[in-house]
Amino acid sequence: MVRARYKQVVDRFAAEIQAGRLAPGTRLPTHRDLARKEGMALVTASRVYAELEAMGLVSGETGRGTFVREAKLPQAHGLDQQATPDGMLDLNFNYPAMPGQAELLRSALRLLATAGNLEALLRYSPHGGRAHERAAVARHLQQRGLGVNGQQVALVTGAQHGLATTVMALLQPGDLVAIDALSYPGFKLLAETHRLELAPLPAAGQGPDPEALRALCQRRRVRAIYTMPTLHNPMGWVMSSAHRQALVEVARQHGLLIIEDAAYAFLERHAPPPLATLAPELTVYVSGLSKNVAAGLRVGFVVAPAPWLVQIERAIRATTWNAPGLMTAIACGWLEDGTVASLEEQKRQDAQARQSLVSEVLGDLSCIRHPASYFAWLPLREEQRADRVAMALLSQGISVATAQPFSTGPAPQALRLALGSVPLEVLRDALERVKKTIEAHAY
Repeated sequence: MVRARYKQVVDRFAAEIQAGRLAPGTRLPTHRDLARKEGMALVTASRVYAELEAMGLVSGETGRGTFVREAKLPQAHGLDQQATPDGMLDLNFNYPAMPGQAELLRSALRLLATAGNLEALLRYSPHGGRAHERAAVARHLQQRGLGVNGQQVALVTGAQHGLATTVMALLQPGDLVAIDALSYPGFKLLAETHRLELAPLPAAGQGPDPEALRALCQRRRVRAIYTMPTLHNPMGWVMSSAHRQALVEVARQHGLLIIEDAAYAFLERHAPPPLATLAPELTVYVSGLSKNVAAGLRVGFVVAPAPWLVQIERAIRATTWNAPGLMTAIACGWLEDGTVASLEEQKRQDAQARQSLVSEVLGDLSCIRHPASYFAWLPLREEQRADRVAMALLSQGISVATAQPFSTGPAPQALRLALGSVPLEVLRDALERVKKTIEAHAY
C-alpha cells in the first residue's frame, strides 16, 4: 500500500528532528509555506504539524509559528511523575510533608491495632463510606464554609479518583467542558481518557471570564465547567465573591454542571464561600488529603446533590468498590482529633516561608503566585523557549514543568515551579539556579 504523501512529510520531519538536524527552537515554515513547498493543500499541511505536535516533536505558538521542541525533554514532563528521575531536585510535583508525620502514622497504626472494631476494616464498606466516616468529613468541610451533612458526602480514593468518578457518572463522551486555558493536568488526562472536549476560557482577573463562558454557551452546548476557585493550580488565583456569583449566574442560566476542585483550598485562610455553597444544586465539590496531609494517604471526598451522589457511588463501585478501610480509618481519626487541622496550619506557614524565598531570589523576574501556595508561575520573555530552559535545568539535576501539561489551548512560554517537595534549606539553591538558567537563555 502506498503511504499517504503527508505521512511521508511527517516521517521526514520526525527523522530530521530526532537526528538533531533540526535543532530545538528551530522555527518551521508557516502552514502556507509548507503547503506551497510540498504541493499539498493548506489543511493537509496543518495536519502534518498536528501529527508532529501529537508526537511531542514540535509546538505551535499563536502569532509566532511552529517550533521544534527539545526532543530530550520527556513529552509528559510535568504530567507523568516517572519523568522525574531519582536524585533530581523535584520542582515538578508537590508532595509537601512536615517533620514528624511518620511518627504520627506509627501512633495511628498502634491505636488502630487496639481498636475493638478492627475486623470491620477487613470487610467491604458501603460504596460512599460508613456513616460515621462521612459525618467526620462533613464536619471538616463545614470549617471550610461548606454546610453539608454526611449524607451529602462520598469517600473516594483520593481527589483524582473523585474527579474520575464524577466524570464517569455525570458526563458522556463528546460532552463539551469549559476549563481555564491553564489548568490542572490531571483533569486534562481525564478528559482525554473519557473523550470529553475541552473548551479553554480566557482569564478575567483571578479566574475564568464569565462573559467568555456565557458567549461559549450561546454558541455551543456546554455540559459542564471545571474550575478551581480557591487556590488555582498553576496560577494561585483565589476567585472573588463577585466573580463566583457571576460564574454561578451563567451556570444557572445554561444548566451547567460545576466541578469544583478544592485540592489546595486549605492554604487560603479567608476564602469566599465555595461554589458548592452558592449553587449546591449544580456543583460537585471534590477535595482530598493528599496535599494537606500526605500524598500516600489516598483518601478524598466528593460532595454532590443526592441524585448525582447515587450515580457517583455507582462509579466508585465500578472502580474501587469503596475507599480502603485502613486509610479511611486513619484519615477520619485525624480529622476528628485535630491532626489534620494542625498539619494544615503547619503547611500554610511552610508555604509562606517558601514563597518568601521566591520573593527574595526571583523577585526581579515576572512571577504569578499566591503568597501561601506551593507553586509559582514564571512567564518567560517572548524570545525564550520553555522546553530549552527546562532541559538545561534537567541537565543540572533540577526538574521543572513547562506550560505544556497545563495548557488546554496553545501553550505559552512559561515554567511552573512546585515548591513543596524539596527541603526548605535546599530550595534557595534550586531557585538561584533556576534564575541563572532563565537569564542565560535570554537571547
